[in-house]
Amino acid sequence: MKLIVAYIQPHKLNDVKQELFKADIAKMSVTNELGCGQQMGYHESYRGVDIEVNLLKKVRIEIAINEAFVKPTIDAIIRGARTSNIGDGKIFITNLEECIRIRSGETGNSAIG
Repeated sequence: MKLIVAYIQPHKLNDVKQELFKADIAKMSVTNELGCGQQMGYHESYRGVDIEVNLLKKVRIEIAINEAFVKPTIDAIIRGARTSNIGDGKIFITNLEECIRIRSGETGNSAIG
């Protein structure tokens, strides 16, 4: 079992969701995040004052999956999120030690679904 965490541009969320659904991946958690990476933010002027904005809006997607779905999930996220520009995002994959479905008490691969 793996936990995939992806940070993507907010405007690419619908594209990523569509690609995931095409790959039969429907279960995910999505949250709004702030962060910075290579982009290093940007400058803007507000009422004549120069402001440095270095925390940019991102979307965090978390998907717990069985081993067989790792490659299709990663490929779908890349297809949906890629613009070939700095700031497209990152994907992190970690081992998921255990999963327990609260409703039924199932554990392991069957609990992920």
